[in-house]
Amino acid sequence: MASHFESPLREPLVQGNKTYKDITTDIVRPTTGKLQPKWLFWTTISAIVAAFGVFCLVWEVVFGIGTWGANKTIGWAWDITNFVWWIGIGHAGTLISAILLLFRQKWRTGVNRAAEAMTIFAVVCAGLFPVFHMGRVWDAFFIFPYPNTRGPLWVNFNSPLLWDVFAISTYFTVSLLFWYTGLVPDFATIRDRSKSKGRWKFYNLLSFGWIGSAKHWERWESLSLILAGLSTPLVLSVHTIVSFDFATSVIPGWHTTILPPYFVAGAIFSGFAMVLTLMLVARYILNLEDYITLAHIESMNKVLLLTGTMVGIAYLTELFTAWYSSNQYEQFQFATRAVGGTYAWAYWTMMFCNLVSPQIFWIRKFRRNIYVTFVMSIFVNIGMWFERFVIIVISLHRDYLPSSFSYYRPTWVEVGIYVGTIGIFMTLFLMFCRFFPTIAIAEVKSILKVSGNQYRAGQLAEVKDMEVYKNVEEKDLVYN
Repeated sequence: MASHFESPLREPLVQGNKTYKDITTDIVRPTTGKLQPKWLFWTTISAIVAAFGVFCLVWEVVFGIGTWGANKTIGWAWDITNFVWWIGIGHAGTLISAILLLFRQKWRTGVNRAAEAMTIFAVVCAGLFPVFHMGRVWDAFFIFPYPNTRGPLWVNFNSPLLWDVFAISTYFTVSLLFWYTGLVPDFATIRDRSKSKGRWKFYNLLSFGWIGSAKHWERWESLSLILAGLSTPLVLSVHTIVSFDFATSVIPGWHTTILPPYFVAGAIFSGFAMVLTLMLVARYILNLEDYITLAHIESMNKVLLLTGTMVGIAYLTELFTAWYSSNQYEQFQFATRAVGGTYAWAYWTMMFCNLVSPQIFWIRKFRRNIYVTFVMSIFVNIGMWFERFVIIVISLHRDYLPSSFSYYRPTWVEVGIYVGTIGIFMTLFLMFCRFFPTIAIAEVKSILKVSGNQYRAGQLAEVKDMEVYKNVEEKDLVYN
């Protein structure tokens, strides 16, 4: 990607006086060197958790869906909560990469690769829940329309649940292509540094024989922009359609027009939080402090603050709408959520984690603090899970008929499946860190001459006598 002028006052995005060779060496090293003890330890833990999740899935298939705590009133309980949570997490990866690419934001280069991978792995985890929610997983192909011998038996094209199938599968396909396209030049870089024949062939196959000619770069940039242009509206459409699963019903608490934008904002919010978590994990395990800098983390925290505030406004709008509607069922539903209900603790956990806690990022020193950022990203992940729990379980446990009022507790099988998907997700991510370049090598190199710390210092030295740049050091406007 072509570079352009950038203010010398901006914080460098590549630290450590790196050269082009240093960038290649640093980022390729985790894929070629010995297994890092930190990587081995966390991958083992994640794999064990993932194995327990698979065990719980098998248990559910063998003994049936009665092993879950769902009942006739709360049929969409733990699993659909987790499905919506994972889909939300899958959003920010493609959004970060696509939107920031279209707007030529340079801080994208340090985080886009891990974010795109996060999308793929999160959608894989999300897809497990509706499939196993069916009970008979071997009949899962019934959700697809296909020519069959059963005459008029087709899927229900009027159902948002079917729209989910199309939206999510399209989003997954485009995200996968976008992620893979970005990897092609870096696969060629790893191939060229390979010492074994088998490894060379493997990465040559993945890179499609990339040789880095001008024509290759031109086509690669064009394809990246096209896929970014396709991905961006998909980000908005997928979670809007997920919200239709609820908004087209007549259940109090679901039947509101704010749900589509509310779901999109929430998805971006939770996705950014998970990207931050993964970035900090990758930064720690792979020693990428020079490429995932405090500038990247601060930028992400600003987005987290913005989207968290948007989500908070949506929560307050829901309360106002329920009060202003004069609909007694809607008012009862939100009164149950906020005060006096058996799940009020879940509602206030959501409000604290999503609305109150991100406000700490108004203070700059907290936005640039690694430990505070990690804790806050976990808080937001927890808060967004509770948001889904509040929408689904609390709305269902008090419907129109008092005789249907019920309470829901997850069983160990449900908890095990959810925890297991976190293990699957982290295992896939750590495997990705081991075998693929976690940072986009080619794109980091493209900004080195503009955003490398040694070049930034030189740029500032050239312009420091200009009127506009005088006294900037005394005003603490220069980052070091």
